[in-house]
Amino acid sequence: MGQKVTPSDRIDLERQAHQQQANRVTILLNKPVGYVSAQPEKGYKAAVELITAANHWSGDTSGIVFQAAQHIRHLAPAGRLDIDSVGLLVLTQDGRIAKQLIGENSGMEKEYLVRVRGQLNDNGLALLNHGLSLDGEKLRPAKVSWQNEDQLRFILKQGKKRQIRRMCELVGLRVVGLKRVRMGKIKLATLPPGQWRFLSSHEHF
Repeated sequence: MGQKVTPSDRIDLERQAHQQQANRVTILLNKPVGYVSAQPEKGYKAAVELITAANHWSGDTSGIVFQAAQHIRHLAPAGRLDIDSVGLLVLTQDGRIAKQLIGENSGMEKEYLVRVRGQLNDNGLALLNHGLSLDGEKLRPAKVSWQNEDQLRFILKQGKKRQIRRMCELVGLRVVGLKRVRMGKIKLATLPPGQWRFLSSHEHF
């Protein structure tokens, strides 16, 4: 640690370190209502508690054999979903993937289906796409469109706390259901609620 290197130096990782990195897993969970993404709050359970052999989706094609002691250790969520939100939650042992998804400079798209009630302001849809501020900071441009008469599709490149719910409140809407269906190139697809699968070696965000 702290040793200086020059552009002409060559750095090799030991084979053991390569193997350790290769053994790190990333898990995709369809989080149901009532579970918190990270540290459990009083009366609620952490989403990681759903990562059990019983909840392992039978449609998992990764070929990885689940070993609880190895695969749950150091497993951390890469991005939050509120207690009352559902859908795709990524839990990973790989810091590179976490940085890719939620790092300070991450531009990774996250897609949500959002059921709403209320009356949208005249220029509300335009403001949802670009023009709102939260916590004194202008939000990055989003892609927001009507999916059907009471459901919006949001595509965001940032993730402030309860961002979508707060954005909707600013334009006269109340969120009554929120589901994350995609992060980058990875879709929730047919993964059943409360079940999980491994990210396959050929899949990339």
